[in-house]
Amino acid sequence: MDKKPIRLVFFKYILANVISSLGVSVYILIDTLFISKGMGSEGLAALNLSLPVFNFLNGFGLMLGMGGGSKFSMLYCRTERKETDAVYTNAFFAMLAIAAVFEILGIFFSKQVTRLLGADASIFAMSHSYIKKVLLFSPAFLMNNLMACFMRNDSAPRLAMLGLLSGSLVNVILDYVFIFRLDMGMSGAALATCIAPFVSMAVMSIHVITGWNAFSLRAMLPSFGTIKEIVSLGLHSFLSEVSGGVVIMIFNFVIYRISGNTGIAAYGVIANTAIVFTAIFAGIASGIQPLMCRYHGRNDSQAISYVLRLAMTTALIFSVLAYAAVFLGTSRIVGAFNSESHEGFRSIAEKGLREYFLFMPFMGVNSVFSIYFTSMEKPGRAQMISLLRGTVLVIPIAITAYILRSMTWVWATVPAAEAITAVVGITMFVLSMRKKWTETLSPLPTR
Repeated sequence: MDKKPIRLVFFKYILANVISSLGVSVYILIDTLFISKGMGSEGLAALNLSLPVFNFLNGFGLMLGMGGGSKFSMLYCRTERKETDAVYTNAFFAMLAIAAVFEILGIFFSKQVTRLLGADASIFAMSHSYIKKVLLFSPAFLMNNLMACFMRNDSAPRLAMLGLLSGSLVNVILDYVFIFRLDMGMSGAALATCIAPFVSMAVMSIHVITGWNAFSLRAMLPSFGTIKEIVSLGLHSFLSEVSGGVVIMIFNFVIYRISGNTGIAAYGVIANTAIVFTAIFAGIASGIQPLMCRYHGRNDSQAISYVLRLAMTTALIFSVLAYAAVFLGTSRIVGAFNSESHEGFRSIAEKGLREYFLFMPFMGVNSVFSIYFTSMEKPGRAQMISLLRGTVLVIPIAITAYILRSMTWVWATVPAAEAITAVVGITMFVLSMRKKWTETLSPLPTR
């Protein structure tokens, strides 16, 4: 096997996906920075309470995008165009149904959603303004994810990257204009965020307009069998994203009762900073997904193993470098968001950053294994990883933190959950390889 072509394609896909994921996460971080400068710690707390809405939107969007994209990639090399079109069309039907639910929530139940997420009287108005707009613009967020995922699987990762980066850049510019020039506060920050996916989709539509696409919408009835298969393949992405939202909700509940809104604001800085670094892992995972599916479709086990090694090595090297950067730059990171020079906020955030970010090497392993198992058509194992690192392990540790009233336990929750999940993931991988080797080496039955 010639490794050089695989390595070149690997880094091509990884680079494009990491840059696009970083672009999206950086605009969230800048959003947070602008809100901290314009509205102080209460604005930060309001934003952090709103984040689970994004987790659910991204979860559904990635479930359909990654699941549909995986199925598209498996079919692309060995079937007719109408089959790949059917996958995309059914993913689109599912997206419309999910978008309708979010629209109903935005129109009729946005206040109830805001209360459910834990907003108290002091930050309710800011949180509600942000959440309502995001819910109303949910179709754009969902479609943006769907388009980007299919384009990555259709040999257009760079255009998908350009689209997402364009949306991120426009979001940053509009954040500044709406918050500081037009004094629109939280409403302006939400509006800037909601405009971004339209810009991204406008750029990505070049892929369709020029006829480069190997997928398109067809006039057909929904196939619930196809939708079920798409959901099954993408469920791990949904669980990963939604688990992140559930973690934020649980943390907000626990931290509020230990340290109040100041603690939630500090956690907001930590969570939003973490988004930037976890975007790298998401980019690596998204980058290897089309390659894994393609080589799996060709039954090329050597290429799959090589891509897996490259991905694991890349993720682990990055995690070590990233933690070193966070550890050494903690004071500067927190200082950038502490416009009010709040000592309690500074103390909680600095300690939290150093302890919380110990999760990174384990998250890298889990992200890669999750995509690997999905690409090998073993979604159950990918879903187990997502559930363990999300709710199953996080909830009991967070409850312990609540009982002990300990912020140290709060910050240890995610690293501990990721570490235990990594052990489970490695065990499942070793057992699957041992089974494969046994089947390969078993002598043929004699007559």
